[in-house]
Formats: sequence, C-alpha cells, structure tokens
Amino acid sequence: MTTQEEGAPSDASAKAGPFVLARDGLHDLIQALKSQGYTPVGPVVQDGAIVLDEIDSADDLPWGWTDDQEAGRYRLAHEHHPSAFHFTQGPQSFKKYLYPPEVRLWRASKNGNGFTVEEDRPPAPRYAFLGVRACDLAAIDVLDRVFDRSDHPDPTYQARRHDALFVAVNCATAGGTCFCVSMDTGPKAKSGFDLALTEVVDEPRHDFVIEVGSERGRDVLAGLAVTPADEHDVSAAARVSERTMGMMGRSLDTDGLAERLSQNIDHPHWNKVAERCLTCANCTMVCPTCFCSTVDDRLDLDGAHAERWRHWDSCFTLDFTFTAGGAIRQGGASRYRQWLTHKLSTWVDQFDTFGCVGCGRCISWCPVGIDITDEAAAIVRPQSGQGD
Repeated sequence: MTTQEEGAPSDASAKAGPFVLARDGLHDLIQALKSQGYTPVGPVVQDGAIVLDEIDSADDLPWGWTDDQEAGRYRLAHEHHPSAFHFTQGPQSFKKYLYPPEVRLWRASKNGNGFTVEEDRPPAPRYAFLGVRACDLAAIDVLDRVFDRSDHPDPTYQARRHDALFVAVNCATAGGTCFCVSMDTGPKAKSGFDLALTEVVDEPRHDFVIEVGSERGRDVLAGLAVTPADEHDVSAAARVSERTMGMMGRSLDTDGLAERLSQNIDHPHWNKVAERCLTCANCTMVCPTCFCSTVDDRLDLDGAHAERWRHWDSCFTLDFTFTAGGAIRQGGASRYRQWLTHKLSTWVDQFDTFGCVGCGRCISWCPVGIDITDEAAAIVRPQSGQGD
C-alpha cells in the first residue's frame, strides 16, 4: 500500500472513494475535524462503561476494550485486541447531544407590572460525531421524522442536527443483545453519514477503509493522507460486515409484527411481564429513539425571574399520564404494553417505520433482564387452543 509524501495534498476532494486511512491517521482525522470548527464527540471509557464524551485525540478512544452484554448484564474487558472500535453499544446514544436531556425553553424577567419573555436560543454547538454505529444512524433518522421533517419541527434539535457531522463506524463485532439485522438497520451503515469507517485488523494490517457519504465528508478527507482503496481493501471491509451479520445475539421476526401486536392488546402475557418489570424507565433512558418529555416551570425566590425547562420523561413513570382524575396507566402491564406496542406497532402508523433499531440497549440495561424480542414474540404467538 502506498502513502502520500508528508505535506502532499490529498486528492480525496476530487474523488468519491473509497479510501484507506492508516491506523495512525485516525489522530489526523480528529485534528482535521477540530481544525474545521467541529467539537469531536466519540466513545471513551468512563466509570466501567463505554460512554460518549468530547475527545481531543485518538488516544481518548477505547483501544483494546471490548464489552460483554446479555440480558441485564454489561461488563467491560480489556484484551490484547488492538482495535479502537472492537465493542458494540454503550448505555448512551448520540441522542443526548441532538435532543439534550434538559433544555431551557424560555425565561422571563419582571418588567414593571408584567414580564418580558425571551425564547432561549443559544448558539448550537457544532459537533462531529465519531464512531456512530449503523443502528444509531437509523435511530437518528427516526428522530428526524419527529423533530426535523414533521409539521412541527423542534428548533433545538434542528440547530444541532443540521450542523453536525457524522463519522460512522461499521461494526466489527456484535453483542449478545444485538438484533440490528432483524430490523434491517445494520451492522453496516447504508446512509446518513458523512464518512463511514471500517476498521480492518488482519495481521500485519491495521487500517480503516473509508466510504464518503457527503461533500462535508469529502472536505474533511481533503487534508488527510489517504490512498484510494483497491479491490482487496473493499473485500476486506465487506468481510468485516459479513462476519458481524452472523454474530447477532438476538433476532426478531418483524413480518406482520405491527399488525399482530395491535390485535393482542388484551393478551394475558402483558401481566406476566408486569410481574417482573420494575417500571424503572431504564429502557427508555438508554433507547436511542425514545423522545417523551415534560416541562416544569422554575421561579426564583424574589419572583423576578421565571424559566421553563423541558427534560426527558418516560411512559413508564406514573405521573406521565397524570390528569385531573389521576394517572391513566396505573399498572406496570399497561405501561409496558404502551412502550412495546408504540415501538413495534403504532410507531409504524405514525412515522412509517419501527421505533426500534435493534441496538439491544434496553435488554442489557434492564435490571431484571426483560428482553423485547422475547416479549414481542410471546405476545404474537398464538395462544393455546388457537390456530394461526
């Protein structure tokens, strides 16, 4: 493989790719993002998990770390594998940056006999998201339908979304709770990215095959020492995705699923799930597509200033459906049914897509290990004595 001489301009801006970036070039990629005014955000190891945070260099990435995930279980392990992205999904998604957990909507100040109200619209940060997996790209497309391409777009989401740059990473391993193949959302990114990286580790080779998805991505590559990928490079990257497709820890039959769930609202299995469900809302907090929210008003002690804040909420909380007559969904069965049927049934009616992307986070981070794939299958399975 040939490399460019130091200081030589790359011809990436004139070609569509794919390209090959050396292992050490990952640091240059991050610096190029910073030089173009982006704040890079990517995976880092913190507090026993791989989470998302701002990064300064490739040294911040979780080199050599992997994860072990099963229902109700998440563990990190450091191995001799040299990869930067040899793990699946941590508890956080990039939703936290596009649709923040807490946002001030407006503030008001006392002015004579009244108040002056100002919408709170601070400049949106200009993020470059590094390491976005295919399922999370699919989740962002779902959020786009709600907050960007809907009749009532959200200005906070739009400002952060439209200025963001997405550097996807095609998965080289699948976790025990992954089922993106079933949802047709991964493990290879198909769209929605500016650049897509496939990390190829095949001794003595260790580099990144890069696919360009936009003019923004092409501009980032313009200053990097990349080389055109040949047929061998493309085949090596394809084998990574093909191998990962065969490693899925879960599966879900989606054929007619939305309709079958809508026909089983009174299925007795909802009560069986409720016997285990803690209604803790962990599943909705880690889900990359859940967007339920509420607002609260805050007033200072002298009554001169007031603010309204929006923050994440969950359909699992008792107060979420509280009205003058009390909470509508008082039991765990009705709340779990609302969540699962919205994800896999009514979401299709609303947004023409499932609200689940198969990332498996809700399975891993459920304290009692409730598995959405098992529960959906149990609901639509014919009951004893019934035919198909």
